[in-house]
Amino acid sequence: MTTTTDEREAPPRSSGIDRFFKITERGSTIGAEIRGGLVTFFAMSYIIILNPIILSGADGTGRFLGGGTDGPNMAMIAATTALVAGIMTIAMGVFANYPMALAAGLGLNAVVAFTIATIPDVTWADAMGIVVIEGLIILVLVLTGFREAVFRAVPVELKTAISVGIGLFIALVGLVNAGFVASGGGTPLQLGATGSLAGWPILVFVVGLVLMIVLWVRKVRGAILISILAATVLAVVIQAIAGVGTKGAGAANGWSLNAPALDGSPVSVPDFGLLGQFSLLGSIEKVGVVTVVLLVFSLLLADFFDTMGTMVAVGSEGKLLDETGNPPRSRAILVVDSIAAAAGGAASVSSNTSYVESTTGVGEGARTGLSAVVTGIAFLLATFLSPLVALVPSEAAAPALVLVGFLMMTQITGIKWNNVEVAIPAFLTIALMPFTYSITAGIGAGFLAFVVIKLALGKVKAIHPLMWVAAAAFVIYFTLDPISDALGV
Repeated sequence: MTTTTDEREAPPRSSGIDRFFKITERGSTIGAEIRGGLVTFFAMSYIIILNPIILSGADGTGRFLGGGTDGPNMAMIAATTALVAGIMTIAMGVFANYPMALAAGLGLNAVVAFTIATIPDVTWADAMGIVVIEGLIILVLVLTGFREAVFRAVPVELKTAISVGIGLFIALVGLVNAGFVASGGGTPLQLGATGSLAGWPILVFVVGLVLMIVLWVRKVRGAILISILAATVLAVVIQAIAGVGTKGAGAANGWSLNAPALDGSPVSVPDFGLLGQFSLLGSIEKVGVVTVVLLVFSLLLADFFDTMGTMVAVGSEGKLLDETGNPPRSRAILVVDSIAAAAGGAASVSSNTSYVESTTGVGEGARTGLSAVVTGIAFLLATFLSPLVALVPSEAAAPALVLVGFLMMTQITGIKWNNVEVAIPAFLTIALMPFTYSITAGIGAGFLAFVVIKLALGKVKAIHPLMWVAAAAFVIYFTLDPISDALGV
């Protein structure tokens, strides 16, 4: 049997999945996408545990932080948190083909819990109605092209600085989540809870981090996922033998969030009774239009620029950005993210937003939306398998954040440090993200510094009109409390 020249030179046929997600085109494989999706899930699965704690009260009784009792219990919030995260992350993968996952936003949920929810007469449904309003407004900004236009107006050096700053930020988040660094001892941060390392959970983190570094430098495929699973197994064994408690229960050297022990069945039936529990205009009737506008603005600005920073960080890590620092299909990415904000409020679990922990999956090799689909499916399964998800303590997942922080830090060479016009704004962006524990604060400082320096040098024409708009918005954002006081709201 002979083979023609055309048959010998014909390229191998790709699968439908490969063509749809452009896996080969982006230099990835289905295996890498699956591993990356799972790594991202494990790196951010803590939100299933943490979001209920923030929204329903640390005692887990379901008592509403505003003083009422109309808030849902922790199990309902956990199930619905995972449900919305799963659906919106799959949407990101399918419609935007981007390796980025979404879930209830940390910081945003704190604003809901400790600011909006504590306003007298505001109910749980009213608070979530404000979140829905914010999501709808930000969706309009995307559909009109405004949000994307602002993103494209940002100088490429500042985009690089945003990515580097997020790298330091998530590394710090990982170290804090693991208890490797903590506040106390007369300094803002110190080594461990007492100035030294102690406790079994710290050992799990250190072993996981060392193993991850060793596997990574030896170029072992699946290094991050292997390390997370190995650290989890070690944590389960330690918990079974030593019976370590959690810090929330008074154990100074205990687990940060959840003890890695399986109590009862690994399967539980989820309660999605929170879906649709929001009042779109109830807050306006209770506290007035001015107060609602300020609350919506604070949520909107944080969501607006956090997502911008995250999509740049994910794209930078995966080498998916074009020459101007923009990711592919940025409009679709922003549309899904905006819908997620409103969906989180409509489901009564706070605004959903893109997660910077997605960079851990990209670090594992993910380059397409298939990894996001895998992460989303894992979240949907977590609605039934929450006991198994709780087996992974933050100490086992935190090493991934530290390693990815290093990987993102390597992009710092893309900043022209001998050009102070971009170097100073870049420095402030990078420094203030971890120092203020806020991506938005870092971006705002960089934007304002950029505008001020250009003005000082008489280079007004070098400032894009939308940078003026963004800078003005950040001035309001940074002075929101004095403005609220002046208006008596």
